[in-house]
This record gives sequence, structure tokens and C-alpha cells, in this order.
Amino acid sequence: MAKMTKSKTVAHLADKAGITKKTAACVMEELVNLAYKEAKNSFTVPGLGKLVLVNRKARMGRNPQTGEAIKIPAKKVVKFRVAKACKDAVLGK
Repeated sequence: MAKMTKSKTVAHLADKAGITKKTAACVMEELVNLAYKEAKNSFTVPGLGKLVLVNRKARMGRNPQTGEAIKIPAKKVVKFRVAKACKDAVLGK
């Protein structure tokens, strides 16, 4: 199968659920908006994974061009943790 684009995903969901593509696109858009809003508290899609907010500590790094040591500041990042069910389905047991 070729790359799964947003329009292909919407068409597949609409076909499987027996709804219009417009409705499927609206549902998908609302799911994404909800995930963005709730990611601070962790957002779980059962069977797929979880969006979590992680605090990274400050650390020392290197400039690859000059080799000079630089300080990388602490920051917050969003990570996606894949569910065990998803790993088993994709990779096999």
C-alpha cells in the first residue's frame, strides 16, 4: 500500500463506518483538536498509544561543525508512546 494520506484515511473511515467523507473528516479533525488540547494531561488512543508531555533536563552538547561544547537548555516536549497492542499488531509477537 502506498503512503496513507489524510484524504485516503478519511475515505477509508467513511467507507468502513458508512458515513460521508465530510463527516469522517470532521470526526478526525475533532479527534486531533482534542488530542492537542489534552496532551498536557496525557491523551490516550486505546490500542494505538498515548501523547505525553515530558520535561527534558538541561544538558551539555556539541556543535558538530566546530566541536565546541554548548549548553542545551531545559525544555518541554511532546512524545508519543506506542501501545503494546500496536507493537504486537505491527511487529508480530
